[in-house]
Amino acid sequence: MNNILVLPVVIPVLAGIMLVFFRSHIQIQRWLSLAAILSVTGISIYILNMIQNAGIIRLDFGNWQPPFGILFVGDSFSLLLVLTTSLVAAICLVYAFYSIGEQRERMFFYPFVLLMVAGVNGSFLTGDLFNLYVCFEVMLLASYALITLGGTKAQLKESIKYVAINVLSSWFFLVAIAYLYGTVGTLNMAHLSERIAEAGQTPLLTVISILFLLVFGLKAGLLLYFWLPGSYSVPPTAVAALFGGLLTKVGIYAMFRMFTLLFYHEPSITHTIIGIMAGITLIGGSFGAIAYRDIRQIVSFNVVIAVGFILVGLAAATPAAIEGSIYYLVHDMLVKAALFLIAGSMAALAGTTMIDRMSGLIRHYPILGWSFFIIMLALAGIPPLSGFMGKILIGQGAIESGSYILLALSLISSIFVLYSLLRIFLNCFWGESTTSEEDAAPLSKGWIIPCVLLTAASIALGFGAEYISPYIADAAATLTNPYIYIDAVLNK
Repeated sequence: MNNILVLPVVIPVLAGIMLVFFRSHIQIQRWLSLAAILSVTGISIYILNMIQNAGIIRLDFGNWQPPFGILFVGDSFSLLLVLTTSLVAAICLVYAFYSIGEQRERMFFYPFVLLMVAGVNGSFLTGDLFNLYVCFEVMLLASYALITLGGTKAQLKESIKYVAINVLSSWFFLVAIAYLYGTVGTLNMAHLSERIAEAGQTPLLTVISILFLLVFGLKAGLLLYFWLPGSYSVPPTAVAALFGGLLTKVGIYAMFRMFTLLFYHEPSITHTIIGIMAGITLIGGSFGAIAYRDIRQIVSFNVVIAVGFILVGLAAATPAAIEGSIYYLVHDMLVKAALFLIAGSMAALAGTTMIDRMSGLIRHYPILGWSFFIIMLALAGIPPLSGFMGKILIGQGAIESGSYILLALSLISSIFVLYSLLRIFLNCFWGESTTSEEDAAPLSKGWIIPCVLLTAASIALGFGAEYISPYIADAAATLTNPYIYIDAVLNK
């Protein structure tokens, strides 16, 4: 029965390969890609509930027992993220049907999206480090194609930076894997955790852990985020929403897995460095969010702020902080995708991305305006929306660990988030409308429905906190107690 664990990766890969042969059949591409993602969503829900009843499950490829061979491991943390990835991808696909344009659809847009989703899901499910690298590369190769799809001058300029940074970080990733294997003699995550615990985290292993931190920091936009705002502001809206909702979260996931399962023995070094990086990221992202007047740049800097905020929980490393980070991670995947879709719709309707050139949009597009308002409140952590519970738990964890500076920076960054988005709301939606009722561009249902669905998901995540909390508590318990993961992988 554990074979079902491979389906969130296999289904998008097979569907993506099939769609290559239907390049000229746009409708087939649309509905097959959506069917593939929706089937992964259903399977993810089933596996997540199966884990609650049966515990962590694993799949050994070729029947090679751990620590030999490749394996997938499904726990509540990984399956929560696989499920959220599938929901975000499905909704962004619906938006893409009405916005991406037939020219891009014929340039293998849907196969690349499916391969990117497969890489993201594989990164969440894999149980060994080298396979994590492989899934990262599948995800990144697809994203290289998506960021350049259409070939505008701005896309090509930013894609050079994006590709160069990720190729460099991938090289460092391989170097870190090589040093770790040379030191410990295994790449299975559970076996690595066991061996590092037996030997003690030596200074060499601590240095290797810092190298991994730099690698995943580059990929997540932690401190080293200079590439992110430009890269996320140039692709088509549906692609930008996928990037903002999914890509940085894979780097965050990898950091949580590495520094709760493998390198948790020297928190005074590793977690202190994570805390410093998170604090600087919060400061830099906050200033960036209020410095720009380009709506997509502001939204991109809000992604940076969220990365810093989530990793405050990892730096604090208390059970409450970890639980809060998981909750906020799921919330941020949904809400950032919604924010990119709404911002892209605003820019398309107004014909500009500059907030001082938009005005009175709420008169013509009230649903879009109030969706933005709800998303703004959720990101600011206003109760009872989805951002509130994660912020409260991270704040509680920061107090328990004595991380008062990080707590202060987190609270101040929330004010900056609220201010940066409130500035968009007041400038763009209120005031005198620049167009008459007759001249206003029509808002496609294919644009507004995905925005409303993601906004509704944020509301449901906030009001339904008691229903999702058992899954998040189980995920946090696995992260804070490494022996649960080790026992499930090595002793089953």
